[in-house]
Amino acid sequence: MDQDESPPDCSSMFLEKVSISYLCPMRKKWYGNKFRLGVLGGGQLGRMMIQEAVNLDVEIHCLDPDQEAPCKDLATSFQIGSLQDYDEVMRFGSDKDLLTIEIEHVNVEALEALEKRGIPVFPQPGILRMIQDKGLQKEFYAAHGFPTAPFRLIQNKSQINENISFPVVQKLRTGGYDGKGVVILNGPNDLKNAFDQESVLEEKIPFEKELSVIVARNQRGECASYPVVECEFNPESNLVEFLFSPARISNSVEREAKSLAEKLIQQLNMVGLLAVEFFLTSSGELLINEIAPRPHNSGHHTIECNSCSQFEQHLRSILNLPLGDTKAIQAGVMVNIIGAEGYQGEPYYDGLEEVLSMPGVKPHIYGKKQTKPHRKMGHATIHHDDLDSAIKIATEVQKRLQVKSV
Repeated sequence: MDQDESPPDCSSMFLEKVSISYLCPMRKKWYGNKFRLGVLGGGQLGRMMIQEAVNLDVEIHCLDPDQEAPCKDLATSFQIGSLQDYDEVMRFGSDKDLLTIEIEHVNVEALEALEKRGIPVFPQPGILRMIQDKGLQKEFYAAHGFPTAPFRLIQNKSQINENISFPVVQKLRTGGYDGKGVVILNGPNDLKNAFDQESVLEEKIPFEKELSVIVARNQRGECASYPVVECEFNPESNLVEFLFSPARISNSVEREAKSLAEKLIQQLNMVGLLAVEFFLTSSGELLINEIAPRPHNSGHHTIECNSCSQFEQHLRSILNLPLGDTKAIQAGVMVNIIGAEGYQGEPYYDGLEEVLSMPGVKPHIYGKKQTKPHRKMGHATIHHDDLDSAIKIATEVQKRLQVKSV
C-alpha cells in the first residue's frame, strides 16, 4: 500500500492516515543526536524495549503510575503519573521526538492533541481508541470481512436472555486486561456472575488450539510477520502458561494465519507491532479472538529464538527503519514465571540457580518489587534444536522455579 493512500473501506471514526511528514524530522533527529522516545507505561514490556533501545542509542523516557515500576531504574528518565490523565500525558509527551506505548489503556485524547502538534504517535491514537473497546474491535472484524466468533453487543446483564444458546463468553468492552473482565456463562445459573456493564457477548468457540502471530509494519508500508506460535493458558489465572514455537499446525494454517495478520495491520494502516490472537477450530477454521498493538507475551521467545526480537522490531517499525529478519533460529518454549499461591510481599525466586544449570534455559526477571499469587514476575525461554526436548525442559522449569516471598 502506498503510504499516502488511505486504506480501503476504513471507518473515519477511529482510523487515521499516517503522514509521510513524520519521516523527515525523525530522520533529522535520528542521526547524530540522542533520540527521545516517550513510552506510556513502565512495566516489563518497556523494560525489555529499553534493552533493545540501548543498542540503537535511543533514549527511553517512561511515564507510569507505579513508583516502583520495572523501568524505573533503567529508563533515561522516569516520570510518575497516570496514563489516563490528559494533563499528565500532555506534559510527558510535549518534549519527546516520538511517543509509543507498552500498554493500551492510555488517554487517547491527549495523544491526539500531541499528534496535532506534530509529535508522531505510533501506534496511532485512532487505532488505540478502537482497540480499547472490544465492541469496536468486533465490529471492525465484521465490517471488513475478518473471521471472528459470532457476537452481539449488550448494555447490561438484563439484556442477556436466558433463552440464548449457552455457553457464551462475556467480555467487558473496556478496561479488561490479562484475563480480567472476562467471564464464561455456561448456563442460566451463571447469570448471577455476569457483568452489569457494556459488554461483548460472543459464542464460546470449541477450539483445538490458541495461536498467535506478531506482525510489524513501518511507515513505508513494509510488513514482516513472525512464525505462528501456540499458546496454552492456565485456566485459573487465564494467563499464558506455555508458548510453543513453532506451533504444531499444518503449513496451510501457518500461511493463512500470517496472511490474515498482515491483511489486518494493512487494513488498519497501523505503524508498529500488532499481536493477533486466533482460535483454531476442529474444522481447521481460524477465528480472530483479540489484538494488541504492542509487544506481547506471545512474542517474548523471539529474544532468544529469532533473528530479530519483537522489541527490536517494534523500535524498527515506529522509527521507520528497515524491518528485521523474523525467521526462527531454534525451536523454543516460553514459560511465564508467576507468583506462587500463598505468597505475597518482596519476591524470592526459589529454584533460580537450579534452572540456570539446565541447557538452553534463559530466565528473564522483571524486577517487580512485590509478588502476589498469579502476578507475572518474569518468564523463561527454553531454546533447543528439538521442540519436544524443549517442552520436557520447560515442564521441569515450571515445577522447580517458584516465586515466593522473603
